[in-house]
Amino acid sequence: MTTGITEPAALASSGGVPVAADHPLGVDELAAVIARDIPASAFVNLGIGRPTKIADHLPAERGVVLHTENGMLGMGPRAEGAEIDPDLTNAGKVPVTELPGAAYFHHADSFAMMRGGHLDVCVLGAYQVSRHGDLANWHTGRSDDILAVGGAMDLVIGAKNVYVMMTLFTKSGAPKLVPHCTYPLTGTGCVSRVYTEVATFDLRPDGVHVRETYGITLTELRSRLDVELHQPPGA
Repeated sequence: MTTGITEPAALASSGGVPVAADHPLGVDELAAVIARDIPASAFVNLGIGRPTKIADHLPAERGVVLHTENGMLGMGPRAEGAEIDPDLTNAGKVPVTELPGAAYFHHADSFAMMRGGHLDVCVLGAYQVSRHGDLANWHTGRSDDILAVGGAMDLVIGAKNVYVMMTLFTKSGAPKLVPHCTYPLTGTGCVSRVYTEVATFDLRPDGVHVRETYGITLTELRSRLDVELHQPPGA
């Protein structure tokens, strides 16, 4: 897929921060950016919803092994047409393919893998992420919400790296990267990186660092967020 994302070495910059695209990224473009950043041969869990699209952008030669909490290792991209097997789905009930060497196991064994520190990366959606890396992604606190924590709490305590894929702002324009989460927490201090349609952020002990921007300047980001934004080292 052509994403319009330029390789880092050729990027322009805004305030010292790489500008990887001149427009906010679509879901597939953002999924491709995350796929680019996942290390080769990593064991990875992709959360329900938007993160599942990352599977469609992982080249087979990278050797990334996808884990799904309903009991599969070696998950491939989304199944289409004649490839669809109703008994072969990811945790979000989306039909998927299997790669050579794929394995299946009990749900409890899958959660043991998640809790036991065997996953290199998990990618989850979020309602809010704090500057300290706290994650809120299962409940907004509204009484009419359907509670849907799934395996997120197990993933954030077990995965070596927790990435979030989300929009940076709500429909009303409120930021979702915040000083402190106001929604019920999924985990504390667990998120290491946040991918959004307008910027990617590293969450480090010394604060929030902007990795790349997409169709927005660092000045604009600072004006719309209530967290201090640091530039990359050497910028």
